[in-house]
Amino acid sequence: MLYLAQVHKNNFLDQYQLRLLARQESEYSWSIISEEAFILLGKENTWGEKVLVLAELSATGEIEKIEDSTSWVLYLIQTYLKTGITPDFLLQETEKMEDWLQSLTLQNQDLARRTLELEARREQIQALEESLKRDQNSQKQDNS
Repeated sequence: MLYLAQVHKNNFLDQYQLRLLARQESEYSWSIISEEAFILLGKENTWGEKVLVLAELSATGEIEKIEDSTSWVLYLIQTYLKTGITPDFLLQETEKMEDWLQSLTLQNQDLARRTLELEARREQIQALEESLKRDQNSQKQDNS
C-alpha cells in the first residue's frame, strides 16, 4: 500500500523513521492518518530529516520502496490546483450535485404521482364508457 510519509530522526534510538501521514485508498482517494504511526528506517538512511516521501509498504508493514514525493506533489499542483480544483471547489460541486439529485428525485416523485392520477382517470373513463354502453343497451331493449 502507498503512503505519504515524512522522515524523522528518533533521537532515543539514534535511527531515522517514517511518520506515516496519509494512505492511498484508491487511485484518486487518500485518507489522512490521524494517529501517529512510525516505521523505522534504520541508521543507513539517505533521506534528509523532514523530507516528504512516498513509501510502498507490504501487507506486513515492511518498506518495499521509498521515493521522493516532489514530482508527485508538483503533479498534484499542476493537475488540480493550477486549474482551480480546490477542496472548496469540490465541496461546491458536491453540493450542486446533491441539489440536482434532490431536484430529480422530486421530479420523479411528481411524475409518479401524475402517472397514478392519469391511471385513475383512465379507469374512471373506462367505467363510465361501460356504464354508458349498458345504459344504451338497456334503452335499446326497452325500445324494442
